[in-house]
Amino acid sequence: MSVRLPWPLAGWLLAASAAAQPAAPARPDPLDPQAAVPPAVYRSPFKQPPQAAAPPVGNWIQANQQVGRIGGWRAYAREAAAPAPAASAPRKEAP
Repeated sequence: MSVRLPWPLAGWLLAASAAAQPAAPARPDPLDPQAAVPPAVYRSPFKQPPQAAAPPVGNWIQANQQVGRIGGWRAYAREAAAPAPAASAPRKEAP
């Protein structure tokens, strides 16, 4: 069901919504060579503190032994080639 507004009312609503918008800040003309621009700021990435510590590295001998116990790279290949589980059937809505 659509609502039809009389043209004057629709125009008034459009004008009122446009008047309610805040004014955008004036932007300098990009073609004006005398336009004021913010100064360029250089921030060295080497002067910033580290974001997070690296995760601890485990014992590589134990990691290799575990891979050997589970079947080596072939076990990972079988896991990757396994079919994805089927998605559940969509619910049927009552009429």
